[in-house]
Amino acid sequence: MKKTFLFLALASIAITSCRKDDDQIVPEVSIETQNNYDNESAQKFLQTHAFDAKGNLKDYVATDTTQVKLASLSPITLPSGVIYVVRPNAQPTPGKDIGSTDILRLMTTTVTYVATNTDNVVAYTSPYVFRNTIAGSGIPEVDPAYYNVKQSVLDNATLDLAKQRSFYEIEGFKEALQKFKAYDIPDESNYNLQGVIIVPSRAAFARDAHFNYSGISFKDRSFVFNFQVYKTTPR
Repeated sequence: MKKTFLFLALASIAITSCRKDDDQIVPEVSIETQNNYDNESAQKFLQTHAFDAKGNLKDYVATDTTQVKLASLSPITLPSGVIYVVRPNAQPTPGKDIGSTDILRLMTTTVTYVATNTDNVVAYTSPYVFRNTIAGSGIPEVDPAYYNVKQSVLDNATLDLAKQRSFYEIEGFKEALQKFKAYDIPDESNYNLQGVIIVPSRAAFARDAHFNYSGISFKDRSFVFNFQVYKTTPR
């Protein structure tokens, strides 16, 4: 198993450092410009999306009086640029604190985007599903390395790059998730998503090499996590 994982890590360096997304053909802009695009696109996303009855994200329709857009749910922006929205009446009581090295059981639909300016319209483009346990297995993902990579993985890596937490972890997601509390429910429980975390590219992988999670490069990609923490266990 270790050899397999290390092989994937080695392969990911080549893939993520030189491969571009098939649908990302826009010219590269400066980091400062990309950051501005990320910020503007995130704010637009908050204005154009809402929760359904189970907490899934859907398009906001102004004429639907049952909907409340994310922007009206007191989104919080962290110094890193990460934005999180707590879904009302969907949090555990009292819930359990989430530690930075905990083993999570995470139900999530997560989509990654590139924020671009097309014909003077800045918005998220090139959506790509990063994780969807709801439509997939229907049970939470266990101990995702993009939240906290195992120390044994770092210790056994053969390349210096693969020995770094930043090669695996999405820093902004890790930061914001600890603002929530975890449930303590079985994997088979029906989901009721807790909220949304929007991670701008600078708080994800930016333009750095990273582990090959999905077969595409996450260069300049922002992440939108729609999630529920079923359980958290100290490592």
